[in-house]
Amino acid sequence: MPRIFPRDRAGRVIAAATALPVVFSLALMGSAYAEPGAPPERQLADSIKAPAVKQHLDRFQAIANANGRTRAAGTAGYDASRDYVAGELRKAGYQVTLQPFTFQSFRERTTAVMERVSGGATSYKATPADRSQLGDFATLTYSGSGETKAAVQGVDLALSPRGEANASTSGCEATDFAKFTRGNIALLQRGTCTAADKARNAQAAGASGVIIFNEGQPGRTDAFTEALDEKGITVPVVATSYAVGKDLAGQSNSVVRLKTDTEALPATTHNVIAESPQGNAEKVVMAGAHLDSVRAGAGINDNGSGSAALLEIALQMATSTPKNKVRFAWWGAEELGLVGSKFYVNNLSQANRNRIALYLNFDMIGSINYAYKIYDGRQGPAGSAQIEQNFIRYFTSKGLPYGRTALDGRSDYGPFMRVGISVGGLFTGAEGIKTAQEQRQFGGTAGRPYDPCYHRSCDTTANISDKALTDNAGAIADAMQTYAAADVLP
Repeated sequence: MPRIFPRDRAGRVIAAATALPVVFSLALMGSAYAEPGAPPERQLADSIKAPAVKQHLDRFQAIANANGRTRAAGTAGYDASRDYVAGELRKAGYQVTLQPFTFQSFRERTTAVMERVSGGATSYKATPADRSQLGDFATLTYSGSGETKAAVQGVDLALSPRGEANASTSGCEATDFAKFTRGNIALLQRGTCTAADKARNAQAAGASGVIIFNEGQPGRTDAFTEALDEKGITVPVVATSYAVGKDLAGQSNSVVRLKTDTEALPATTHNVIAESPQGNAEKVVMAGAHLDSVRAGAGINDNGSGSAALLEIALQMATSTPKNKVRFAWWGAEELGLVGSKFYVNNLSQANRNRIALYLNFDMIGSINYAYKIYDGRQGPAGSAQIEQNFIRYFTSKGLPYGRTALDGRSDYGPFMRVGISVGGLFTGAEGIKTAQEQRQFGGTAGRPYDPCYHRSCDTTANISDKALTDNAGAIADAMQTYAAADVLP
């Protein structure tokens, strides 16, 4: 998952579905809205177990270990992950396409500098380029390169946030900058729209640099990382903690020196697309998970968890005969701004977009301090609410608690949602903080992040909840089996 947003290549210990002749009936029901607990010959959901999914996670970890401890897009670790997934799918009989696309491979050439030179001299600690630990501020991916020394000017700030997270609209509209002084450094607050939107509006208003500070609610206080648009931002853009931003906003005469030294070069990577040979090609049921990690680590929860679960489900569905065409996707360069999924959707003809009945997204489903979160379909295109209800029925049938999470465009469902395709999915939490209510629902520890290793080097196989992985993989399997057989789709 990009903000702030998966063993060697030998054969699996448990072979592909062709070597395990277990047949799952897809003659489940005539409607996608039937009760998921309705007993087919055998429920696919009941067959998905943590050990099988974790074999794929072990492979991803081994790949990372052999390739600089990362599986980021543009690295050998990603390419090996791609080849592993594609190889397993081909052995199982899927039609597999490696879809190439170009992206901008971003790096910081030298450590960024941020210091207040008047209004109380202060030097702030930079987050290192490998993101191994967060400092007071971080250069955002695709920030421009340059140096400025200028007055800091706040734009539409809420310095004592009391409402829900992701509520600040600071910098989201061009009109927010009506009184902005050209040449100043724009001080903005995280929330509502993307950092790319905020930076673009600030640059258009004449800002010489942009500082975006975290919003301030629990789980949104530290410095953070996020990707801007691949092209178009030429000024330095950094993200800071809430404390740094509040301090800068509280000093009316703050002058800051901001320096970033960045480089973005074109590179090629791939999406992995696998499709069932059978099924009605006019009614495509699609599910996806991003395969890349951040550069800081192996990305085993983010998003090895979603990738591995989807892979195991695809392998176990390989011997079925779906009524509707089933398409699986493992996206590249999600952590750089949903680049792979955007490329895929943008390059579909209108006719092929119309054939996709729904898209399900699975990004981080094994968080160690988990909460089970279903995408809030009421916020999505027509049909999304029905997808949400199907997940709710599954969790209820299994006696599992659940909550909702906003469709905020933060993961690969965003490009599908923007063109009107029904979307849904599951999530177990990233850098946000578990509430006391969630502790009562799910266990774990309130006041701590859902994933304490989010976007860090410690996101390894030790950073996975087996229970969350099993429960959510079962829910995914149920949804895929249900929609593959449905006469009526959202």
